[in-house]
Amino acid sequence: MKIAERLKRAIAERRAIRELSVLDDRSLNDIGLVRGNIHSAVRAR
Repeated sequence: MKIAERLKRAIAERRAIRELSVLDDRSLNDIGLVRGNIHSAVRAR
């Protein structure tokens, strides 16, 4: 994977983590997540 692609992916992952982190627990539950699994859910490939 090229450096530019890895950088774009890392930026997108951090953005997704930040956006999910501001949701309340009920909203996370509605989409099938718990707060402790945000990082692994975003980074799952």
